[in-house]
Amino acid sequence: MPARLVNKADFERLLGARPWGRSTHFAVHHVSASPWRELRPPKEPGEAELSTGPAPACPQPVDDLPTAWWLGCVVPKRHARRAVTRSLLKRQVRGAFERHESSLPQGLWLVRLRQPFLVSAFPSARSPALQQAARLELDQLLTRAVR
Repeated sequence: MPARLVNKADFERLLGARPWGRSTHFAVHHVSASPWRELRPPKEPGEAELSTGPAPACPQPVDDLPTAWWLGCVVPKRHARRAVTRSLLKRQVRGAFERHESSLPQGLWLVRLRQPFLVSAFPSARSPALQQAARLELDQLLTRAVR
């Protein structure tokens, strides 16, 4: 199971990269790297900022290849107005990634919704038809991304 991306810097790095693949509704971005790590440990309460404090940790060496998968999802409100629909699509993205994880290269992955599903075709916010359509499209997209 892939870890989740949480840092803004990772999302920005992935969105700046060219998409690996696109479908009607989704785009997949990939960067062969590990997630950004904070160089300094978080401050403890009451700790004063001193110039004589410990030096920041060294960043990860550039030549190290990632040893795991990290996944991020972007489902904007403008494309999926209801929270139920956004949650359904995020679950479908995570499920599709888990199904295809072994065939995908390691590193940072981002799946984003780039176009809304038509409300006229899927009137219910959490319809089985929407779930099936998203699952099928994501499976096809991740299968093409491997090639």
